[in-house]
Amino acid sequence: MLEPADRYTGYTAYEYLEAGKDYREFRYAKQIGRVPAYEGLDLNTAQKERTERLLREETVISLHEHVQVFPEDMGELRDHIRQGREPTGYQGLARSGLTAVFDNGMDGTCCISSDAGWKYQDVLFDLGVRMADLAHQDFVIKAESIKDIRHAAETGRVAHIFALEAATMIENEVDRLDVLYGFGVRQMGIAYSEANMLGGGLKERGDGGLTYFGERAVERMNKLGIAIDISHSGDQTCLDVVKHSKVPVFITHAGARGLWPTNRMKTDETIIECAKRGGVIGIEAAPHTTISPQHPKHSLESVMDHFQYCVDLVGLEHVSFGPDTLFGDHVGLHDAFSSNLSLGQAHANVEYEKQPYVDGIENPAEAFYNIIGWLVKHDYSDDEIRAVVGGNTMRVLEEVWV
Repeated sequence: MLEPADRYTGYTAYEYLEAGKDYREFRYAKQIGRVPAYEGLDLNTAQKERTERLLREETVISLHEHVQVFPEDMGELRDHIRQGREPTGYQGLARSGLTAVFDNGMDGTCCISSDAGWKYQDVLFDLGVRMADLAHQDFVIKAESIKDIRHAAETGRVAHIFALEAATMIENEVDRLDVLYGFGVRQMGIAYSEANMLGGGLKERGDGGLTYFGERAVERMNKLGIAIDISHSGDQTCLDVVKHSKVPVFITHAGARGLWPTNRMKTDETIIECAKRGGVIGIEAAPHTTISPQHPKHSLESVMDHFQYCVDLVGLEHVSFGPDTLFGDHVGLHDAFSSNLSLGQAHANVEYEKQPYVDGIENPAEAFYNIIGWLVKHDYSDDEIRAVVGGNTMRVLEEVWV
């Protein structure tokens, strides 16, 4: 990873408040050095210099992250979440090299008022509190447009874009999309594994596709300029959304089912249809997702196997990265919220060796250094790297964001 960005002054989340008085204090996981640094790249001096140059100079965008910091003791996780004050990992972001990040919060596990998550009032509370914290510092900026991303690149900042993994919280009220847009949400999923009023989720036994209400929601997202994500939607719903949307859609964080046959991965048909309409798939790296037969212990190499598969399938111009990482014990989060996250159904049908973390893409601070380093080591050109780490995403956003 890089040295801390010059613009970062050392701000920590909610430091404008008094811990213990204004909110309950927790001991949080290390943002840097929680796990050993990845040793699998073995770059020579010239490759290291090129990797760092590309990370510093190019527009680098993660299509999907959770940039919050989690408690060191994951046994305290639910108590931490219930207070509704997720801390942004500014220290880690300052080492990431990211120009922009789509931060999906934790709204599937946002259990302020209900253990089931996805409640509208909880989502609004989460967004509002996070925005209040962003407003008290000057390094990570709330971004809502292409102009904001370019401003972040020009001024050495990180553009933070609010996103939601599902539209479940709008229930049957399409106008709630306008409210969420007003709060700054610029990317949204259709369903998070469980079916909702819009369509089917990937965990369900059957998928009836996009509902009539789902069609209305897609139309409203197009009109507002909310980028649509189909990562957790069922197969038929994915195809219906791609067809019904007037602009390209994202698969912000997934991999190829042709390489690893779980519901959480996308079929060749879905990836191809998404690309035909101009869309992009972001390759993910959440624990025990993008595993491959060649690299069954989940690592950077497993993730890049999915990258190469998708490049071969639809072309480099339709592939990017949405690592889906966070600051803390991601496997511990999955263990604590396995029912909320539908992990049993999403990862069913294949056996895999459980890992404590994804070696090489464990957190947002290290992910893109290692991704770019892998691309450099495997002789991708600067133009090709520029496209997959940000250019392809910007191309879609220029069409989608109105």
